[in-house]
Amino acid sequence: MSDLAPLLQGFFTDKLMLQLQASGHTIAAYRDTFTLLLGFTQQRTGRRPVQLSIADLDAPAIGAFLQHLETVRGNTAATRNARLAAIRSFFRYAALRAPEHAAVIQRVLAIPPKRFDRAIVNYLTTPETDALVAAPDRTTWTGRRDHAMLLTGVHTGLRVSELTGLTLQDVHLRTGPHLRCHGKGRKDRCTPLTSNTVKVLKTWLRERGGERDDPLFPTRRGTALSRDAVERLVAKHARTAAATCPSLTSKHVVGVHVNVPTRVRMKRDSC
Repeated sequence: MSDLAPLLQGFFTDKLMLQLQASGHTIAAYRDTFTLLLGFTQQRTGRRPVQLSIADLDAPAIGAFLQHLETVRGNTAATRNARLAAIRSFFRYAALRAPEHAAVIQRVLAIPPKRFDRAIVNYLTTPETDALVAAPDRTTWTGRRDHAMLLTGVHTGLRVSELTGLTLQDVHLRTGPHLRCHGKGRKDRCTPLTSNTVKVLKTWLRERGGERDDPLFPTRRGTALSRDAVERLVAKHARTAAATCPSLTSKHVVGVHVNVPTRVRMKRDSC
């Protein structure tokens, strides 16, 4: 076995899980990074991941991998930088445990993130938001689910991962109606609900049924929606809404930002 394999295992089990107690999203993102990196290195060197050494992941190799992400996989600079952050985190861990590779590690840690221009966040106007929320076909089960989810997202500003992570026990519709969600950084918080959102959620809950731990907005199979599924359905309903609100055609609707004080954004996570 190479010197890389035990270091990678220790990084995930000891550093991420035990010491940092990283969230499931963080661990999954780091796992995906090294799955891609090891696969790329295998193609480049002809050696299987179990045969690779830290020396195989030197600065030129990491640089080639980052270039591959952008030119072949079509990743954005932000995604490239997120992958690099995961790699640098591992190499900082390895620096204390593999001092014989100090020169290789130092050069990898010196790789800078790529500078890029951040896109201006567009906000939807009140008519645009109303058209989007009204777009789902409420004669169908999925349409009623999507309507309730879009309305909840628009009025609470929850991230998509927070929306999809909501369970039935997180909904409190009596005195002081609110949602309890587990957000970014493993922080729990309560988000108040408007009277209209309460009314729609009460109707949805009666139809939804289920147990306390079941997802609030499930798939047909009863499992939680993925972030990609939410992105697709938002885009689909935005196209429908554009028929009655043409200004939506000029906006790439992935999350929702509403230009009024009582409503806040529905934001998609980065990984």
